[in-house]
Amino acid sequence: MDSSSASAITSAIAAATFIAAYLLGSVSFAVIVSKLYGLQDPRSYGSGNPGATNVLRSGHKTAAALTLLGDAFKGWFAVWLTINAGASATVVAIAAVGVFLGHVFPIFLAFKGGKGVATALGLLFAIAPLMGLATLLTWLIVAFFFRMSSLAAVAASFFAPFYYVILTGVLWPFEPSILAALILIGVLLLARHRANIVRILAGTEPKIGKKST
Repeated sequence: MDSSSASAITSAIAAATFIAAYLLGSVSFAVIVSKLYGLQDPRSYGSGNPGATNVLRSGHKTAAALTLLGDAFKGWFAVWLTINAGASATVVAIAAVGVFLGHVFPIFLAFKGGKGVATALGLLFAIAPLMGLATLLTWLIVAFFFRMSSLAAVAASFFAPFYYVILTGVLWPFEPSILAALILIGVLLLARHRANIVRILAGTEPKIGKKST
């Protein structure tokens, strides 16, 4: 096989991986779980965001927990499957970005999706479980003390790439494509939380578990 053919195959694999991961990410567990429990569409109340935090505003904790687990699972599964298929680090990074973008800009919901926190956490656990655990602990600590999911997400988006870098060479080899994917996902998370950041600074950001009116 000549180099041009090999390059074409590699590109095709990368494209197929991105599309498959994106479509998986586009599955909205917030909408699915809400329908199963006979709840309002999460896009119709609270922040209008189809994610676990907004589902929690309905007052149904089980639905919120299932939404959280489902969104995290799809992030984990997309990357785990790619890794176990023997893909290169670049293709793994593509899968991570693809499933995240699918959640944030889902084709099944007219490209209006969630903020991607749970999905990002899931894919982190697939890339490196200890990095995922460190990021989860960061989220939990900030959420516990400040009672704001958005602030916890902002903190976690900063620390995930940081954990990857400082533990490179200790727990995993350095892969530039993985770091690039983590930074891109972190930037997108911050962008998705820009309105929350404004409210945090203004002191008007709702607390975790506040029921929607």
